[in-house]
Amino acid sequence: MPAMQSDRTALRDAAAVLDDAGLRASIAVRDLRSGRGIAMGADEPYPLASVVKLPLALAILQRFARGDLDPAQPVHLTDEERTPGLTGLCRFGHPATVAVEDLLYLAVCASDDTAADALFALCPPREVTDALRDLDITDITVRHSIRELHRTLASRLSPEEMPQALTLAIQASTAGKGHLIPQLDVTSANSGTVRALVQLLEAIWRSPHLSGVKTPLRRLLGMNLMRQRLAPDLESDDAAWHSKTGTFLHLRHEVGVLEHSDGGVFAIAVLSESSVPAQRQPAAEQALGLAAKLLHDRVRAAGSA
Repeated sequence: MPAMQSDRTALRDAAAVLDDAGLRASIAVRDLRSGRGIAMGADEPYPLASVVKLPLALAILQRFARGDLDPAQPVHLTDEERTPGLTGLCRFGHPATVAVEDLLYLAVCASDDTAADALFALCPPREVTDALRDLDITDITVRHSIRELHRTLASRLSPEEMPQALTLAIQASTAGKGHLIPQLDVTSANSGTVRALVQLLEAIWRSPHLSGVKTPLRRLLGMNLMRQRLAPDLESDDAAWHSKTGTFLHLRHEVGVLEHSDGGVFAIAVLSESSVPAQRQPAAEQALGLAAKLLHDRVRAAGSA
């Protein structure tokens, strides 16, 4: 089968899987050795949710490398500085003192929102965006802390009322790609595209300008504890998955790099939103993993042809 036709088949099959699960998604896969890739909706912007912690980690590690932030610097966190969330310091019941480098581990590996906001206090959103622009990455913009995500209906409704927030998130998009919930409006939220996220991942793995950052950041991504989305379809004893997830209301994202034992290295970015007003959607998680695998397998097969 000709390469172009095989690409179209893979894209069609992936789109069908996503559609069956009630998902709108953008996916990009790039072979970091050959540069060959395949994508659907590559330039469609999405609110990033916790995927924003990836560029935040990059900026913090650059400050470590420059010597203007001490990894061992203690940060004292009180109840007032605690961001709502499901993991780590968000669930603590007492004040805590944590080193900056340990906050970085919690933010990336456990997706701890309180830890991420403590890092944003040291490295504001504008500085994170500037770090991306220095890498010529123009389609990821960091505008606010994680705490801003929680200034929505989701933070004010009880669990029984959560379907209302999900329904509004699904139905309140505007024709101009804005949203009645500001945190879901790509013109005011932290936002990015899968093409730009793959570009960022490629820089983390390949750029000589990030020599002091690549090893610790890749290590953190390899220790990600959130492995329910793409990992079941991608990783194995012969393939290691380094990633960061993002989940908020109807958004389900994951970006990362898959390293095969034969030397293959693939950057993969998935950004998605669901049309189903339910918090727990195992079928959506499975569909995203399968769709990403279909495109990864196509790119890998093309590289070995």
